[in-house]
Amino acid sequence: MRRILVVDDDPHIGRALRAWLKRYGFRVSIADGGSNGLLALDNSTFDLMIVDVFMPNMRGFESIRVFHDYAPTVPLIAISGYAFSGLGPSGPDFLQMAVKLGATRCLRKPFRPMTLLAVIDECLSEAEPDRRYFATLAPVAGTLPEAGDKSLHGPRAQVVTAMPSGFDAAVRSRGGAG
Repeated sequence: MRRILVVDDDPHIGRALRAWLKRYGFRVSIADGGSNGLLALDNSTFDLMIVDVFMPNMRGFESIRVFHDYAPTVPLIAISGYAFSGLGPSGPDFLQMAVKLGATRCLRKPFRPMTLLAVIDECLSEAEPDRRYFATLAPVAGTLPEAGDKSLHGPRAQVVTAMPSGFDAAVRSRGGAG
């Protein structure tokens, strides 16, 4: 059973992700901020991390850098309620910042749970090329985004902006900065 660490200061996001991911066979640990996330990494091993970009007591993208430096071989999905791109030519390219700091993929909240599962599958498959994790998603394989779906971009460090239709839930924060 694959282990995932979710680090987000919003307890609603943490509980929603844990409930959804457990349903598909993942063991999920939740940390409510950067310090507790680092403690979790000290006390356990994980196959993947889902880390909020903007959290209290961590400035901006510091969370991505800190978690990537702490566990450089563990794929990291950066999540945020802030836009990663599309800020115009003079705005910062947050996607490129996240990639440079160690994110494997990026998702903008709100995102569809099935989109998250597809991104998790890609990250785990890239981390262990000999093993394909699509079997984890077999119960929902008919609802995964198709190849060429415009919501998934490139083989590395993606921002998912479009949400495939036909899903009944989105992971959305009820408040907070991240």
